[in-house]
Amino acid sequence: MLAMNTQDHDFGTRVVHAGWHADDDPTGAVMPPIYMTSTYVQDAPGEPRNGFEYSRTQNVTRFALQDALAELEGGAAGFTFTSGMAAIHTLLLTLKPGDRVVAGNDLYGGTHRLFNKIAARFGLIFEYVDAANEATWQDLPADTRLVYVETPSNPLLKLTPLKMSIDAAHKVGAEIAVDNTFATPYLQQPIALGADYVIHSTTKYVAGHSDVVGGALIIRDEARKEDIWFHQNSAGTVNSPFDAFLTLRGLRTLEVRMERHCNNAQAVADFLEAHPKVSKTIYPGLASHPQHELAKQQMNAFGGMVCFELPGGEQPARDLVCALKVFALAESLGGVESLVELPAPMTHASVPPETRREIGIEDGLVRLSVGIESAADLIADLEQALAKI
Repeated sequence: MLAMNTQDHDFGTRVVHAGWHADDDPTGAVMPPIYMTSTYVQDAPGEPRNGFEYSRTQNVTRFALQDALAELEGGAAGFTFTSGMAAIHTLLLTLKPGDRVVAGNDLYGGTHRLFNKIAARFGLIFEYVDAANEATWQDLPADTRLVYVETPSNPLLKLTPLKMSIDAAHKVGAEIAVDNTFATPYLQQPIALGADYVIHSTTKYVAGHSDVVGGALIIRDEARKEDIWFHQNSAGTVNSPFDAFLTLRGLRTLEVRMERHCNNAQAVADFLEAHPKVSKTIYPGLASHPQHELAKQQMNAFGGMVCFELPGGEQPARDLVCALKVFALAESLGGVESLVELPAPMTHASVPPETRREIGIEDGLVRLSVGIESAADLIADLEQALAKI
């Protein structure tokens, strides 16, 4: 299915039209129909009509989402999944026992769990490094098969120097996958810098409304398309047509949502950094962030995630999150509504406590997903909660 060529347009135009055009459908549908079919009639045994056999393998609604994400990330092809974890798992399925994966040590807890408790059982070797440290990229092991990083990372908002890490991976013959969930293709496009894969939990900013779970894997090299497709199809990790439809509907407003997320997050971060009860505020848009200059170089803006700590550790943080009224206490992120969580007992509970402390995830760390509400209301909510602790 061919989509309208929008490569000469700005991102805001491309995100509205990518992956689908009314001419793609005989009815002229402005949005792709939801093809809720499990199978397709064949013209003769072994002769599927227009190549469509079974919906796990081919589905028009899913193809529209995949094509849109590939276009926005500048990739050769895209694949979408039941979740972000399914996307990562499918990529790992293309590796073989004994392959070394060098990964950032500050990853989402579910990614740690998948790597350490499942994939390692099948013979993959995982080595964790400080991906924010430029020295890391001076001396990768020669047998590295895959580099895996998040930037900004979850939850500490560390940045991986993309060009440096990509060059380092390719120097030893490795591929590199970048989890772009926090940034989205609106803020950065790792494939343009040479990354081999981009990963998304499309549950988050891509879909943007906290009403659908999904994941995506976008590839730079057309030669990898058949291998990824084979493993996706064989493992059955595809998302449903309805989920693809919801995700594509959310994707259309990505630019306008991200602009508001970023503006609100900057205002919240400025407020928190100046507040006497806050001991530390982490946000790439703050001059105090140790990688602020790198963020300005490789991101178009600084994202919608903010972290902070309070003196006294876990108990004041627990009191704070329970006192908030506009921010909802919940896992996940990237929806239009503002969320708050404590990574240690929530999203990163599967990471051993000693590992969390080693990489800087304190028990009292608070993570905010700043939504698109009024910035004044979000700040007022934080102010009243801070006054109670």
